[in-house]
Amino acid sequence: MPPTSTSDPATAAGTPSGAPNANPARMLLGVIVGATVLVIVMLCAFALPAVNGGPHGVPLGVAGPPQATAAIQTRLPADAWDVRVYPDPQSLQNAIKQREVLGGLAVGADGVTVYTAGAGGQQVTAAITALGTGMATQQQLKATVKDLVPFPVDDPRGAGFTAAALPMIIGGVMPAILLLRLFPGHANLRRRLAGVIAFALIAGASVAAVLQYGFGSLNGNYWLTALGLSLGMAALAIPFLALESLFGMPGLGLGAAVMILLGNPLSGMAGPYWLPSGWATLGQLLPPGASGSLVRANAFFDGTGAGTPALILGAWVLVGLLAILIADRRAARGSRTAAAAAA
Repeated sequence: MPPTSTSDPATAAGTPSGAPNANPARMLLGVIVGATVLVIVMLCAFALPAVNGGPHGVPLGVAGPPQATAAIQTRLPADAWDVRVYPDPQSLQNAIKQREVLGGLAVGADGVTVYTAGAGGQQVTAAITALGTGMATQQQLKATVKDLVPFPVDDPRGAGFTAAALPMIIGGVMPAILLLRLFPGHANLRRRLAGVIAFALIAGASVAAVLQYGFGSLNGNYWLTALGLSLGMAALAIPFLALESLFGMPGLGLGAAVMILLGNPLSGMAGPYWLPSGWATLGQLLPPGASGSLVRANAFFDGTGAGTPALILGAWVLVGLLAILIADRRAARGSRTAAAAAA
């Protein structure tokens, strides 16, 4: 009698023994559902801030006769406009340049003068302009619009500056992945960290050069802007490297997803006061939003308002470095334990 075959049908068919048989229909359904959920999440992340966009607590200065300023304060909704009264138009202009307010209305005998700071946010600037010209039309007065802090002539809408958030996020992920491929393992952790820091310095200087001298999108001191961009790059790349060191590639992927799905749409590159207050605050606490605010302050307002975003970015760098130190100590301790067990 021939011997009875004991081979597993799954093995004979090419499936490893002990592995569950794959169900093609179930796999296809999982891919479709997962991709659909991802699309919906991305849609919500990018569309909801735009749908709910509008003035939220925008600091607005007014100057003129007490009766006129009081009427403006009463008329404007408090949740949309934070109206502040100044004694004269010159004080109002100084407040705009010092970023105390984002724009203002000066009411005089010759009409209404609308003061804006275009570089402080295009959407808010448009809203203040529409508000001032609309009020002048209703009162049958002449409206004059003056942009005190405009974007450069080569990029009057600030398109280059506004579009910089997503490239910075991608630029923070890429070096971490490439350095992991080139220098894998715990022994190369410090080498990867040195590479990330060098990348941040070089990339920050390069991006600043392209935006300022290539596109004409930035003004101000180039080196100060470049240092701000380098700090922003480091605040992205170092935490990404720390997440990989602690949790592997899933940690790096999660960090990248958070920055793309939350950091980018909430960065407020077009003006943080156009986002709902809670979302705007969250966006400014994330590296893309803080980096955008730092570049805005350095490039257009002579550094006014740069302190807070610089501290936020510095905190991200410090937390990333501490996490990398923890990962380094943990891996070194594991290596000593393995060596002792082998001995």
